[in-house]
Amino acid sequence: MPEFGRTDAELASLPLGLAADSLVGKVVLISGAGSGIGRGVAHWCARLGAKLILCGRRLEKIEVTAQALTAYGTEVMVEAMSIRDPAAVAALFDRAWAHFGAVDIVINNAGGQFPQAAIDISPKGWAAVVDTNLNGSWYMMQAAARKWRDAGLPGSIVNIVAVIWRGMPGVAHTCAARAGVIYASKTAAIEWAPHNIRVNCVAPGIISTEGMRVYPEEAVTEMPKSNLQQRFGRIEDVANAVCFLAADTGSFITGEVLTIDGGNQLWGDQWTIPRPDYFKVG
Repeated sequence: MPEFGRTDAELASLPLGLAADSLVGKVVLISGAGSGIGRGVAHWCARLGAKLILCGRRLEKIEVTAQALTAYGTEVMVEAMSIRDPAAVAALFDRAWAHFGAVDIVINNAGGQFPQAAIDISPKGWAAVVDTNLNGSWYMMQAAARKWRDAGLPGSIVNIVAVIWRGMPGVAHTCAARAGVIYASKTAAIEWAPHNIRVNCVAPGIISTEGMRVYPEEAVTEMPKSNLQQRFGRIEDVANAVCFLAADTGSFITGEVLTIDGGNQLWGDQWTIPRPDYFKVG
């Protein structure tokens, strides 16, 4: 199986896709910032000048990310909590506002899934994925919007979702949950526009992160064949997209889904479990 992910040193040295002051003066809250896309986005936001709140279930992981961000001279607050708990989410926003005075941007990245044939997913497994990926994302969105509404301030939300348009064999639970986030986001974008709150989504395809290690080697080997560019995407591809939408560069964009998948949605099918013989060609 190939190596996945970026080191902190690599994330610090890669070229930025936006002006270096794009997030100066902004406070950004990122969930699931201890690894993968969330960690990469945290590096990007710090390099672009933002102050950060990092949250996740495992304190030790987000503290490692926070420590790496000190190289940029930014202020970082860390909170261990579960986005599945609406009370914990509300408390997170209260603490963030008390510390920084306000939060400008929320990046909903926390989530997770496991590969399994749909027919074999247990009720407990289904509920766990939907509770995190859909309900947790919603609790974060709503808590942020209530703070901005009550303070009369604008806000920007970017939800990390998935390329669900043609189904995702092997992860029916996350496909269902992410589809829910996408259409909750489109609806919220309409309802919250009078409050000057923008809501957008970024849908990554196969991205080279540590998360790829949960999938069977047979499926991982086949994955690059599922997109027009015949490769894995990189963390920085997603980080640039997220920051573009979240910052003032995306000020006239709301209710949108920006897909970062190398053309997978146009061509190719992506299996996260070994492809059954029924679907093999040649």
